[in-house]
This record gives sequence, C-alpha cells and structure tokens, in this order.
Amino acid sequence: MTPQAALVTGSSRGIGLAAAVALAQEGFSIALNGPVADDELAAAAETIRAMGVPVVTAPFDVSDIALHDSKLAEIEAEIGPLTTLVNNAGVGVMQRGDLLEVTEESYDRCMAVNTKAMFFLSQAFAKRLLSRTRDADAFHSIVNVTSSNAVAVAAPRAEYCASKAAAAMISKTFAVRLGQENIAVYDVQPGLISTDMTAPVIEMYDQRAKDGLTLFPRVGQPEDMGRIIASLASGKLPYTTGQAISADAGMLVPRF
Repeated sequence: MTPQAALVTGSSRGIGLAAAVALAQEGFSIALNGPVADDELAAAAETIRAMGVPVVTAPFDVSDIALHDSKLAEIEAEIGPLTTLVNNAGVGVMQRGDLLEVTEESYDRCMAVNTKAMFFLSQAFAKRLLSRTRDADAFHSIVNVTSSNAVAVAAPRAEYCASKAAAAMISKTFAVRLGQENIAVYDVQPGLISTDMTAPVIEMYDQRAKDGLTLFPRVGQPEDMGRIIASLASGKLPYTTGQAISADAGMLVPRF
C-alpha cells in the first residue's frame, strides 16, 4: 500500500490541527503549515510527532502564490510524495458590520487567502500528482474547508461569505477536472465550530444551538471536523467526489 502523506494548511491550531491529528491517527505522514515558524507551529509538530508518524513543518503564507511549487517540493523531499491536500487556511473579516462599510482591504484579504490561495495551491498540487506515475491502490484527494457561509448569508461578514461561496465553486470545478485522473475533491462546510476565529461570538451561538438553531443542540468542535476530513482523505466514502459536506449539525436543513 502506498504511504499516505498530507499537507494541511492553517494547521497550527483549530480545525487544521484537528485534521492533522485525525490524519496521523490514520497513518498519514503530515506537513503542518502556518504563516510563520512560531511556537504554535512547533507545538503542533510535537503533538503529531508524539503520534509516531513522520511530520514536517512548512511555514509559508499560502496567499504568496509564487511559493507554492517550491514549498510542495520541499515537503515531498522530507516526507515523500503527497497524496492529499487539505486547504484549511482561512481568515475572517477585519471588522464585522454593515456591508456598506466593508473596506477593499478586508475584501481583498478574504479573497486572497480563502479563495485565490486555495485555487492555486490546488492547481500546483494537482500538477505534481499528474506529473508522476501514481500507484493505483493509493487514494489521492483534495479536501477544501469552506463554510456554511458558502450557502447561508451572514450580512455582517459579507466579504467572508463571498470568498467562501467562490471557494465552494472552485471545489466543484477541480472535482470535474480531476475526476478523470482518479483524484477526489471535497468541500467540507463547517457550521458553528468553537475556534479562535469564532471565540468572540461562540457563547451566543452556543445558546442559539441549544435553542434550536442546529438540530444537534451544541456547537461543533475542531475534532468533529478533523474526523470528517480524515474520513474523506482516507477514501472511506468510496465512489464520491465533488460533494459539499454540510458539517453543521443540520443547521441549514429547511424547516417550517
């Protein structure tokens, strides 16, 4: 069986780290990414290393498109050919508020990280896969982490919603292009998840979840998302690609 190896972007903490842990539990070699080589990224690497799988840190800004190919090459020199890309890195809005007051800076930041970086890192990864002979028994995949806001409007975060909606469509386009190459592409759309990004509002949403906003009366945890991502990347949903996984405890199920 071909060894599995994954690059997980934005994996210093939160959903990204949880995904890396879950993938390591499945036996994947792991490349951890954060924007800089800081203590948080080093601590994440120690967590993975303690699980007994190969791990490398790959600090780089995913929005710097020119770095993508060289960073992928460096990672593969350390842990072998990548079979999996988890596009998790993302940013929120610079300030919640009236969309009529959204700044170009905040809009461009969301688009650069949440959308453009995901597109071009997926492109670079796919080109590397297609440039080499791949074992037929290996499962190759791209798992993109977008958001329920790819579908559901949050007007105080309009630019974020726009970036995630675009990212969701990018997932579909890559699924169409790469299906003939036996590379699966998925779009995981987390709902209310307790992370650093949601920390300022999670208590309010926790109460709303208990009051019925979600079908399960709780907010999600990064570990929930990690298990979903690892299941997809491990090929545990065979004969699937192009799906959007609404990881939102039924929040967006239409109800009367």
